[in-house]
Amino acid sequence: MTIEFKINGNAVALDVPGDTPLLWAVRDELDLKGTKFGCGIGMCGACTVHIDGVAQRSCITTVAMVVGKDVTTIEGLSENGDHPLQQAWVAAQTPQCGYCQSGQIMQAASLLATNAAPTDADIETAMNGNLCRCMAYSRIKKAIKLAATGEVTANV
Repeated sequence: MTIEFKINGNAVALDVPGDTPLLWAVRDELDLKGTKFGCGIGMCGACTVHIDGVAQRSCITTVAMVVGKDVTTIEGLSENGDHPLQQAWVAAQTPQCGYCQSGQIMQAASLLATNAAPTDADIETAMNGNLCRCMAYSRIKKAIKLAATGEVTANV
């Protein structure tokens, strides 16, 4: 079965079964390794991508569910890695191990796309399903607030 959708702005056609998790199509078929496998049941957020601009768990989303849609991975968030959230992550020295961070950034980008000035409660609610074993939650919140203020520049 040929599955057609856009990923990071580029049209793709994959010859995979429709029930293939999007996560594995992204990683194995398209060789985009920024999206991580965490739990496999949509509970940790490491695999978060945007589907038509909304944060979704790619481990529980099949490729059949994205036919004709626009998927964005961490690699497509910014061509040069200079998205305000990516800059804020560096400025706030957010990650420790870094494994969950692409999912954290993708979830945060979805939040900021709909709420340019989130409160602490807004951030906690939006980020609630993204787990971090290193417990970097306070730095994640700090980076989101920094990105929201627009005070981060490309020269971080």
